[in-house]
Amino acid sequence: MANLLSNLFKKSRGPLFVNLQPSGERFSVQPKDTLLQAALSAGVPFPHDCRVGTCATCKCLLVEGKVKAIMDFSYTLSREEMEQGYILACQAMVKSDLTVALDRPLEGPQHTVKSICGVIRKSEQLTHDILKITIELDESIIYEAGQYADLSVPSLSEPRSYSFADAPNEQGQTTISFFIRHVVNGEMTGWLHAADRTGVKVSITGPYGSFYLRPSDQSIVCIAGGSGLAPLKAILEKIFKMGGNIPVLFLFGARTQRDLYCLEVIDEFSSSWNAPFHFVPVLSEEPADSDWSGARGLVTEHIKDLPEIRVANSKAYLCGPPGMIDAAISKLNEGGVTGEHIFFDKFLDRYHVEKKMHHSD
Repeated sequence: MANLLSNLFKKSRGPLFVNLQPSGERFSVQPKDTLLQAALSAGVPFPHDCRVGTCATCKCLLVEGKVKAIMDFSYTLSREEMEQGYILACQAMVKSDLTVALDRPLEGPQHTVKSICGVIRKSEQLTHDILKITIELDESIIYEAGQYADLSVPSLSEPRSYSFADAPNEQGQTTISFFIRHVVNGEMTGWLHAADRTGVKVSITGPYGSFYLRPSDQSIVCIAGGSGLAPLKAILEKIFKMGGNIPVLFLFGARTQRDLYCLEVIDEFSSSWNAPFHFVPVLSEEPADSDWSGARGLVTEHIKDLPEIRVANSKAYLCGPPGMIDAAISKLNEGGVTGEHIFFDKFLDRYHVEKKMHHSD
């Protein structure tokens, strides 16, 4: 028994490596990194969306080697998938050299992942609970509209992930911004919202993410909720810079009028776009007796064909809370949009992660 325990807990004498099939990519794994974290740190565009084990986008086949599940894979994977040897990369701690296989080819941005120091130069209140944080970096970063970075501050224990809110310059840029919603009991967001943090030194690591604009002339349906507006704003800015020649239906879900923001930017898109651009803000909790004359209810209830835009012939880009994303995917599927034309980024805070952990116990 003593020898068994010794073998189980002895430290590795060298770095562990992952061989990825069928691409042939090979990368090392740092201690305490998940399989997904190791891949992203190595610049491998490993498919993923939620990063906490709810979406199954990072599902891969364990061909050889050992992993330890942070949370039970069965929360997301079926019994058949687990019997076949599938695992979730975001929930897999690497315990030996691995060989894993992806069902889909690697695709997407392959920008170099870097850790860069910077300073918060501006903190702007967009709504009662969303801040725009502008950071000046010590060196430029190259990223794709829709991607995200991890933000770290010296006084807090762990970094948090936030999407870039602006379309990048192709040659990179040294000024970036994030839209950050105040999460109840959130360590990072509570700290940012508690006082003006202008002048505070921070660092970012990135870019990460497989949420980005796919090359296509098809019309697009964009659906955002809350701070999920950030990556979609960046994607729309990219299209705008490219000429704005793609028809757009843009649905933005909020609770009340005070939760709407960036309306001036969106109005500029709408007035200068070189194709049909339909913006529909939808309020779910606006008082019935208010002066609001726009759309009400759930944002997903307003996914519908327009004269210039057929939903079934569109690509869809979704960003916001998990419930909104799941409902939108279901509605889009009903409207004839298949999975390969739906791209999303679920915004999960500590509440969603802890809820998932509770259900997986």
